Order: sequence, then C-alpha cells, then structure tokens
Amino acid sequence: MPHITPILTQGDGYGIIVGFGALFALGMVAATYILKRYHGEATDSSESFSTANRTVKTGLIASAVVSSWTWAATLLQSSSIAYSYGVSGPFWYASGATVQIVLFCIIAIELKRRAPFAHTFLEVIHARYGQMVHLVFIVFCICTNILVTAMLLTGGSAVVQSLSGMHIAAACFLLPLGTIVYTMFGGIKATFLTDYVHTVAVLIIILFFTFVTFTTSPLLGSASKVYDLLVNASRSHPIEGNTDGSYLTMRSSEGAIFFIINVIGNFGTVFLDNGYYNKAIAASPVSALPGYILGGLSWFAVPFLCATTMGLAAVALESNPAFPTYPHRLDPDDVLAGLTLPAAAVALLGKNGGIATLIMVFMAVTSAMSAQLIAVSSIITYDIYKIYFNPKASGKKLIYISHVSVVIFGLIMSAVATGLYYINIDLGYLYLFMGVIISSAVVPGALTLLWNRQSKWAACLSPVFGVICSISAWLVVTKVKFGTITVHTTGSNISMLVGNIVALCSPVLFVPILSFIAPDKEVYNFNSMKEIKRDDEGPKNLAIVSFDELEREMVLLTRNSKVARITAALLTLCLIILWPWPMYGTGYVFSKPFFTGWIIIGIIWMFISFIIVGIYPIIEGRHSIASVSKKVYNHIVYNHRSSDSGKIPTNLADSKMTVENMGINNLEFSF
Repeated sequence: MPHITPILTQGDGYGIIVGFGALFALGMVAATYILKRYHGEATDSSESFSTANRTVKTGLIASAVVSSWTWAATLLQSSSIAYSYGVSGPFWYASGATVQIVLFCIIAIELKRRAPFAHTFLEVIHARYGQMVHLVFIVFCICTNILVTAMLLTGGSAVVQSLSGMHIAAACFLLPLGTIVYTMFGGIKATFLTDYVHTVAVLIIILFFTFVTFTTSPLLGSASKVYDLLVNASRSHPIEGNTDGSYLTMRSSEGAIFFIINVIGNFGTVFLDNGYYNKAIAASPVSALPGYILGGLSWFAVPFLCATTMGLAAVALESNPAFPTYPHRLDPDDVLAGLTLPAAAVALLGKNGGIATLIMVFMAVTSAMSAQLIAVSSIITYDIYKIYFNPKASGKKLIYISHVSVVIFGLIMSAVATGLYYINIDLGYLYLFMGVIISSAVVPGALTLLWNRQSKWAACLSPVFGVICSISAWLVVTKVKFGTITVHTTGSNISMLVGNIVALCSPVLFVPILSFIAPDKEVYNFNSMKEIKRDDEGPKNLAIVSFDELEREMVLLTRNSKVARITAALLTLCLIILWPWPMYGTGYVFSKPFFTGWIIIGIIWMFISFIIVGIYPIIEGRHSIASVSKKVYNHIVYNHRSSDSGKIPTNLADSKMTVENMGINNLEFSF
C-alpha cells in the first residue's frame, strides 16, 4: 500500500520545528528573567528550580496536567484508534486515561500531607523503606520516563517526516532542542508557563479542525454528511467485532480490549511518572485537589473530540480523491505510527492542514517533554546525586546537576528514538507495551502513602516479581497464539492485554503475602516522611514555615483527602462503568441525531475545558500579571526619562521611588 506523500517541504518542517523551538526558548528565558527581576521569582535556588516554592495555583496546575498528559499519543494514537474501531475508540481512549489523573489526586493530597517538604516521590520511598527499595523504584520511574519520552519523540518525528520529508534523526534531535534550553534555564516554573501556552494552542487547533470538519469543509461540512459516509464505510469495509461491522457503535470487541490495556498501562505512566508528583509538590495546598480534578476532566475532551473528529474524518474521506492514499486505505503501518490525524488534516485542508498538524504535534511533544526533563533531572539530582554521592551538596551544586541532567537526558532520548525507528518500533507498539514493563510498581508505590502495613520486602520484591510474571505471560501467550515471537506478533492486542493485566494485578497478591511472610518490626507511622527538609538555599520567607501555618495546611489537606477519595470514586465509576458499558451491552448503532448530539457534547466539553485551562489561569493570576506589567512599564519609562536627563539607573532599585509613587504593591504571584 502507498504511504503518505509529504505535502510540505523540508524547509517548512525545519522552519516550524527550529523556529517555534527558538521562539519558545527565547520567550521562556525572557519570562524567567522578568519574573526574577520584577517579581522576585528566583530559579537560582534548587528549591525554586524543582518545586516553584510550592505556590502554584489551581488554574496552572490544571493546565499543566492537561499539557503533560497531552502526549503525541493523545492526538495521534487516539485518532488511529478511532480509525480502527469507530466511534467507540475516542471514548475508550479518553475515559481509559482520565481515571488515572482523577485517582491521582488522592496520591497528590497524601503526598503533601505525609511529606510536606519532599522534592520527589522517590525521596518518600527512601524515607520509608531505605536504600534497597529506593533503588528498585528509581529503575521503574526512570523506565517510565524513558518510555514516555520515547513515545513523544517517535510519534512526533513520524508526523514531521510524513508531512515534510525531514530526516527522522533530524526530527528526533531538533524537536526537544528548544525545550531543553528553556527547561534548563527556567526549571519547573518555565514548564508551567509553557504548559499553559501549549495547552491553549492545542485546544484552539482541535476546535479549528472540528469546525472545519463539521461546518465549513466542502468535502464534509456537517455531522450528517460524516454520518452518511461512515455508514457507507461500514458496508464497504466493516470492522470485525463491531455490531454489524459499524463504525457507529460502542460495541467493539477489539476496542474493549484496547480500553483495558489503556486503563492498565496508563496507571503506570501517571503513578510512576515523577512529573506528576512534581506538579503535586509544586501546588499550593489548597490547589492540589481542584487542580488535578479539573485537569483530568478538562483533558478528557482533548482525545475525545480530536479523535472523534480526525479519526472518523479519515474513514469518511478515504473514498475521496483528496485523501493522501486514494484509492487505497491507510497502510496499517501508518496507522500504528499515528499518521491517521495528519492524513485527515491534509485531506481536509491541504498544505494548511499539514502546517496546523505540525504545529499542534510540536506543541504536544515539547510541552510533555519539558515535564519529562524536569522529572528525570529531579530524580538524578535529589535521589541519586544528593542521596548517594553528595548528601551535603549546596543549592548551586544541585542546580548544576539539574542543568546537566536535562541536557544529557534530552540528547540520549533523541538517540534512543532514532534507534527505535530503525528497528521498526513505533508509537502504537510502545503505547501498548508500556504497562507490561512498569505497571507492576503501581500498587506498591501507591500503598507507600496509603497503607502503613506494607513491609519493606513487599515494596521491594513485588514490582520485580510482577515484571517477571508480566513479561513471561506476554511472551508465552504470543508463542501459544501465533507460534512465533516477532515485533508484529508480540504487538497483538491479546498478547499485550495479558501482559498488562498480569503486571498491574500480580502485586495485589504479592504485596499482602510478602507483608505477612516478612513483616516490618513495627507498624509504620509516616513520621520519617515529615523529616524530609527543604533546601537551605530557598528564599528565606519560603524556606521557613511556622508551626501554625503548617498545622493549618495539614487540617486542610486532611479534609481534602476525604473529598478526593469520594470525588475520585464517583468520577471513576461514571467514566469507566456507568457511561460506556450499558451502551456496549445494548450494541446500539448510533442514529444520525444521536451521532450529532455526540459531536455537540464533545464540542461543549472542549469549550468548558478551554475556560478551565485557558481563561481561568489568567483570571486567577490577573493581579500578578498587572503588577509585573506595571513594573516593567514604569521601569522602561523611568529609564527613558532618566536617559533624557543624563541619568541611567543600573537596576530596579534605582527606580524604586517611582514604582512606589505609582502605588504599585508587591501582590501575591498567583502562578
């Protein structure tokens, strides 16, 4: 079958990747400088660099969650699932990856309650269990970051190559370059700011594609036209395992299998990704719960609407000469590589569709990449260097290690992604495979904060036993079912399903058994977690927290912990049981009005998401934005007037009287 022919030139590809990378790098370096000079936001202390001084508010937490969880796979893999399984695919993808964020709010609250001054989740592991368990979880967490980053770069570079013809190695190394620069200079605060910008851009482009598909496109132009073309596609190439082979039903046997894999695999990539713990740590105590709940619900609309639009548009347009592979269907390898979305975009909008796709994928890859860079640099700095090599390291030394870690990890992952391309490991394979490798550490990791009777040996051995069992089950099922073990056979849904289930569920047996056989001498009281201390070189007003203030925070977090458990349980029940399975059980094939309503629900949900993560952070931070803007303006005006009078102030202190005379107060910075 023919593959997608590049619609853009290599110059277009290099221009977008290098140009946007440089723009964001310069923009975030400038923003970091402005915040440092005009608002006292320092990133030259390790505390500020890694935790943003634990003051980030709800809006930016929600925006950062959406951005970090919007991988290349969120846009590309979800669209391919819709193409393969029909209208059920976007829902299976969205619901199967939202519940982890919702449930993670419980862990986020417990982390801030049990270890208020931790820098990483692994510090908590070390405080409770000691070196042996700590080293085990370092391996699993680093593997998580490697797998996630590999998916980002393999998916993103595949799109860049298919649309522009850029060499795959160039795409793999250039995509993260700007991200490395601004993450190195700005730390986690820079990732929050760029997360916001990237999230807004991605949501706008998804809405643009949606309105083109369902309102203005001369090829489609309405939900009714798309529905008719999907009915025709169901007749010409029905989906095996779907009701009547239809693209318009929630009953899809292969889609349901993917759903289970999706749920299990994504527990690992949330609960073992230090990036999510970083955001929980950086959140102010009052913001952790609403930030993660709102972020998770906002994120649902991203894959749901994107895949429903672009995945189904690809199916509908395959019979049109405008489709890149006409008169053939998409090549299965292109579908696995996540190229469904760019194919649909090119069919709908030609070169403009290719450019919009390239920008959207660039935003998704780089924003999630920045979170991975901070996550790995935090582990290397605090959990490897500080604990095992230099326990008395100064803040400046820790910052240096963080900078070096960001650069080295970024370059290594670019090389790894290039190598994966040449051995034919694509985005789809990695997405299904991740749970097999990492999910066995989810249960013991969560119980570290939730259960005081999990023993050290249970925490140490259950992840190791689990991954041995999951890999064995994965390979045995492949051999029994297909007779041979290859990249193609091991990537089958049934093999991956068994491997993922064994990975997540086996520790449910191992943990209580090992805790009973080899219990700790005393029931754990969580006190050692509270002994983790801030860095001495943090800002003085933030490095010292009064007992009364800490007590108030603990009362708030305890109350929020109860709310989080109830909220997470109800939302999980709705998203993975009450909504999808009755529709699956009935085998209902969507009518045209129902399909139209389904699309409208997705659009409304996306607008609500845009309000939460696009508008609310600005409202929340309006006083700080105004304060900084006024200070910059008055400094510029004062410099200009001073230049005219022959005096040029050398720093902000010289313009202090002017600023004070203008009535500008040092308002709390809400970001």
